Amino acid sequence: MSAADPTASAAPARSWIANQPYLLLSITALCWAGNAVVGRLAAGHIPPVTLSFLRWSLAFLLILPFTWKQLRQDWPAIRSRLGIMIVLSVTGIGAFNTLQYWSLEYTQALNTLLLQSAGPLIVAMWSLLLLRVHLTLAQAIGIVLSLAGVLLILTRGHPAALAGITFNKGDLIFLLAMAIFGFYSVLSFKRPPIHGLSMVTFTFGCGAASLIPLLIWELNARPVMAFDAKNLLSLLYVAIFPSTIAYLCFNRGVLLIGANRAAPFFHVTPVFGSILAFIFLGEQPQIFHVVGFALVLAGVFAASRKQAT
Repeated sequence: MSAADPTASAAPARSWIANQPYLLLSITALCWAGNAVVGRLAAGHIPPVTLSFLRWSLAFLLILPFTWKQLRQDWPAIRSRLGIMIVLSVTGIGAFNTLQYWSLEYTQALNTLLLQSAGPLIVAMWSLLLLRVHLTLAQAIGIVLSLAGVLLILTRGHPAALAGITFNKGDLIFLLAMAIFGFYSVLSFKRPPIHGLSMVTFTFGCGAASLIPLLIWELNARPVMAFDAKNLLSLLYVAIFPSTIAYLCFNRGVLLIGANRAAPFFHVTPVFGSILAFIFLGEQPQIFHVVGFALVLAGVFAASRKQAT
């Protein structure tokens, strides 16, 4: 075999992955499940605007050396729809993540996971308003099935536990964050025809820049984060996994199958969160986990299927 063979075989592999929307969206959900854990651990140690700004600035600096040529090539297309690109940057990068981290200072993980399960319904609302796209019957059934699975997992098989949940201002903040991300998810379908690397590079940089006024205010209003090993490792994780990898996968997945069919993968995030709890927190899987996972997967399968023509 020649020295060129590995490169030749790697290109089709990358092309195959880039055209597997369900795999891409599953990777996104896994990365975001980890982000919820790290964001909760960072709450109280890293102020929310600081965490969001450093997350996206670091992600931007990490990928820029590899993407600037593609970004320069796609710049005419970006400039032709600069308004939409700026809105995508401010909403999906700047506002959503800052509000998410802010909410985690006030609310419990169970509450945020429950609210995150409303994501598909929020996306469906924005799809109707912005694109005039209606939910199909299969998508509606899938959303209901996967939501039932999430609730079964989060309540540990006792749905009556929902009655004991109280909501606070952190939950309202997170619900606002979800509404903003739903808007971003649908609007991203109107992005210019550019490479995914150009998309994330521009939105990461522009989204981080949009946070500078809030960052200046926060630095004067709250204690500055400590530059210790725990905080630096948290920053490195959120810059690589839920930022660079997750947004590349999410944007590509939405582009391939649309926002409504991609939205049920919001329900996969708490499933992965439970799996991470098994691995890192020593929790033991129960029968309600198995049944809940099955309902979530059945719902995602039903909702993400392409409608017959």
